[in-house]
Formats: sequence, C-alpha cells, structure tokens
Amino acid sequence: MPRKIRQLIADLESAGFAHVSTKGSHRKFNHAPTDTTIILPGAAGADAKHYMEKDVRRAIEKSKGTNS
Repeated sequence: MPRKIRQLIADLESAGFAHVSTKGSHRKFNHAPTDTTIILPGAAGADAKHYMEKDVRRAIEKSKGTNS
C-alpha cells in the first residue's frame, strides 16, 4: 500500500526541511543549509506516487550530506 503525501511531508519536516510556498496543490520545501529543494504535488490525503517517495528519500539523504 503506498504511503500518503502527508507522511512524506512529515518525513521532510523531521529532516529539517521548511515549507517555503504553495501554488495550487504543489508544496515547495527547502533545506537551507544544503540548499536542497523538493516540490510535492497533490493533496495531503492522496497516495504518493513511487517517484515521489524516491525523490523524498534522495532529498533527505542529500540534506544529511550522503549521496548514493
């Protein structure tokens, strides 16, 4: 079962990302120390697409300073 977008948002916020802006259903998050930005489209209660989960995972890894 896919995760919800609200769960991805919680993961980003716990990793130190800040909500910068919203335009329609697209939310922009930024991690200032590493200048990492990610945009999540969709309603908070919607199922996250596979690529969204992958993008969030990569952004969190990049914010920690590890690239894989």
